[in-house]
Amino acid sequence: MGPIRVAVVGMGKIARDQHLPAIAADTAFRLAATVSPGNSGIEGIDHYENLDALLKDGSGVDAVVVCTPPQARYELAKQALASSIHVFLEKPPGATLAEVAALEELSRKTGVTLFAGWHSRFAAGVAPARAWLSERRIDSVSIIWREDVRVWHPGQAWIWEPGGLGVFDPGINALSIATHILPRPFFLQAAVLSTPANRSAPIAAEMTFRDTAGVPITMDLDWRQTGPQSWDIVVETDAGILKLANGGAVLELPSGTQHGEDCEYPGLYTHFASLIRTKCSDVDTSPLRLVADAFLLGRRETIEAFED
Repeated sequence: MGPIRVAVVGMGKIARDQHLPAIAADTAFRLAATVSPGNSGIEGIDHYENLDALLKDGSGVDAVVVCTPPQARYELAKQALASSIHVFLEKPPGATLAEVAALEELSRKTGVTLFAGWHSRFAAGVAPARAWLSERRIDSVSIIWREDVRVWHPGQAWIWEPGGLGVFDPGINALSIATHILPRPFFLQAAVLSTPANRSAPIAAEMTFRDTAGVPITMDLDWRQTGPQSWDIVVETDAGILKLANGGAVLELPSGTQHGEDCEYPGLYTHFASLIRTKCSDVDTSPLRLVADAFLLGRRETIEAFED
């Protein structure tokens, strides 16, 4: 079997910064095409204005990676799955839980792989953190995810629209880690969502959860952080404190600190290739479910307008 011929749909910042280098470094894949309206693609690779054009052209691809804003992902993924093409969805996998469930059902019917990729789960410290916590009593969890939206999402208007998630776009990365490393499910108790007067999505959120054993979990999200950025999860246990820092790349344990190389997107593609080979899918919506619960249960607070 030759390499998996993959097309990247949506040639924005995340595709160019992360997906293209990961594909180029993975011998299981070959970049066959790019798809993006009003974009010239990259030299030497077939480029199409839309997915319709790619499919009609007949230049065969085995898989697509959907990197568009989440509001557009359902129709693209549906079209690819219906054409028996494997689908990798950037996070979050969709704008709603219901549309992701519909895609999962279509994947089962067509027999092709659907992968909802949570890149932060593949950060270097996450797997060892999960293993260490599996043998400990957990007393409390604190999540602090604060960054500067002007640095990480400059001029991206879609992210402030309904379905764009606002501060939950980075916050869902923290939830993808927490739902993976903590041994029990947890659920929302209360939330305050701070939304600028000129935006539809929140710029900050304060949230409290508890797990099924009653352990308290707090979360502080803010998109107005300047200077050093904070992407930390702190877990107090009977054996001391575990801290995942720098988005999961650094693991601090009572026995010492472990630093790992950037392996998130290479890890995603290794897993995607394995899913395709074994004819399996991986569609975990638990991080998106918690975000949906925040919009369902959270108290809205209108704050001053924000311009980026």
